[in-house]
Amino acid sequence: MTARLKSVIDDFLRRESAAGMILMGTALLALLISNSFARDYYDGLLALPIAIQIGPLEIAKPLLLWVNDGLMAVFFFLVGLEIKREVCVGELSTRDRASLPLVAALGGMAVPAAVFVALNWGEPANLDGWAIPAATDIAFALGILALLGPGVPVALKVLLLAIAIVDDLGAIVIIALFYTDQLSVTALLIGVVGFAILMGMNRAGVTRLTPYVLVGIVIWVCVLKSGVHATLAGVLIALTVPLSAPDGHSPLRQAEEGLHIWVAYLVLPAFAFANAGVALTGLSFEDLTAPLPLGVALGLFVGKQIGVFGFTWFGVKSGLCRLPTGVTWAQIYGVGCLTGIGFTMSLFVGTLAFESADQLNEVRLGVLMGSTVSALFGYVILRRTLGKAPARTPVVTD
Repeated sequence: MTARLKSVIDDFLRRESAAGMILMGTALLALLISNSFARDYYDGLLALPIAIQIGPLEIAKPLLLWVNDGLMAVFFFLVGLEIKREVCVGELSTRDRASLPLVAALGGMAVPAAVFVALNWGEPANLDGWAIPAATDIAFALGILALLGPGVPVALKVLLLAIAIVDDLGAIVIIALFYTDQLSVTALLIGVVGFAILMGMNRAGVTRLTPYVLVGIVIWVCVLKSGVHATLAGVLIALTVPLSAPDGHSPLRQAEEGLHIWVAYLVLPAFAFANAGVALTGLSFEDLTAPLPLGVALGLFVGKQIGVFGFTWFGVKSGLCRLPTGVTWAQIYGVGCLTGIGFTMSLFVGTLAFESADQLNEVRLGVLMGSTVSALFGYVILRRTLGKAPARTPVVTD
């Protein structure tokens, strides 16, 4: 690993770790407000209607949906930039590098979904939430790693980062395929034309970011009106941003570095504040063990660790991939536990899966339970295993 690449990765991890701490604070604030005298003010703020109209074109949504459809499109734009960079020059750029996080992330999506479906099979109204525990919150997970201090191997941090990025890619595909409303063909076609224009700009060597942003806003509006979830526009736009320019600078890295601080300290905290509020007063044991919250919680806590660790073990033993140097199986298990911190992405998928206030409240409860236990368990496992060197394979000599 070159010194420059290591510096970029370390800087990224520091920012994501700080974002995780802020997410914890904003989520806690939303919980406190939701269980205080200010609950009605909180609900009223999220229901505040905001409209933008240009001629016959009108976008009218409550503040909550402006956060979920608008600000989160910026987050997904950043995710798209990260995915493109990792695929082109990063940890997913070669088969050797990509095989382990791909295998681990596949298990980390499939097993939690299976756990959720198994626990909700008798509740058909809940089955739309099967993808909720399949997501990982990268900021929260890296925030927990930051609490462990400088003893965490860089290879372990990079592995968690790569798994989370593949996880995000899987979530994007799931949203596109399973959480799309009835389509408006006209709006979708205009969006496709806009995407083709961006691709043409990329081929023509346009490296200034402003044209991509301006056309991107038009694409976002079209995708929003088409019935496809608007956040997917952010990913599509990101894929057209050039990785490099003739003068040696990288428009993609420029956009990524410029957006990180806004996403870390504004977009994700705003989303957490708007979506983490759950009323805990009057909750009974039966409420906690109802199929929907239990399916989400156990999908995150049990499904994630079994899926990530189990698929990783199978991949290594079958020769499909290999463990990073200096990383133990116990540490892989700890990372598998941390991937059960679904928070932001799980809450987001929950808002797509359900409209009922009762179901959304149960989803929030399940996400909070599963993410909290996963964070605590992963922290304890890694705290006990860090610093222990992996067993060396004996060298056989003639």
